[in-house]
Amino acid sequence: MTEYSGAGDPKRTLELLWGVRERPRRGPKPRLTAEEIVRAAVRLADAEGLDGLSIRRIAEELGVSPMSIYTYVPGKAELIDVMVDRAFGELEPPAGGSWRARLEHVARGDWALFHRHPWLLQITTVRPPLGPNTCAKFEYELRAVDGLGLSDLEMDSVVALVTGFAESSARVSVNAAEAERRSGMTDEQWWEASAPLLETLVNEDDYPLGTRVGAAVGSEYGSAVAPGRAFEFGLARVLDGIEVLISSR
Repeated sequence: MTEYSGAGDPKRTLELLWGVRERPRRGPKPRLTAEEIVRAAVRLADAEGLDGLSIRRIAEELGVSPMSIYTYVPGKAELIDVMVDRAFGELEPPAGGSWRARLEHVARGDWALFHRHPWLLQITTVRPPLGPNTCAKFEYELRAVDGLGLSDLEMDSVVALVTGFAESSARVSVNAAEAERRSGMTDEQWWEASAPLLETLVNEDDYPLGTRVGAAVGSEYGSAVAPGRAFEFGLARVLDGIEVLISSR
């Protein structure tokens, strides 16, 4: 299931993100805070993915009625934006170093975050949650390439390239782990089970390169893919390309 950030009411979402939404003024003292609700939602999403997330499930987790949740959170769409922003708050900005080291830090931070919270990969953030942590993340990402002679649009594109690469690479890694969990077989076990029949169907003369390279990859990785190594290789090549751009300035 894919969710979309920015799908809720913009004003109410921003109020929730920045903590400016008014609390109820009448009635008994509130039992909850919006932050407690967000933390419970993140715990549920970490355990069950977004498919298992609902206002009712959050209410059960906190021992309150669903209507109590709506007192603080307008709905699931607005809540998802806040969950994303809170997750971004776990990231640490680069401490210094070269532009290359700073961008590498950004990519590795995103890669690790997607593995801690795989549900983030179920959310399309074309309209990013404009909360404090999202804004801070974008700010330090831009600082990583500030002062290098790039235009503002190029700085934005470089950041989008690095973060997009980290996200797509993490998606492959998370999906590979999920495939193993669902099938109950490691990649190595799956290939071992497939090999006897596959050898009778695939002619080496017809697929000489695929056979040779596939054998080398399988021998090295014990699998058709190695997400961690692909991430390392790809990140280095992405940074090499950015270096060419910077050098041209």
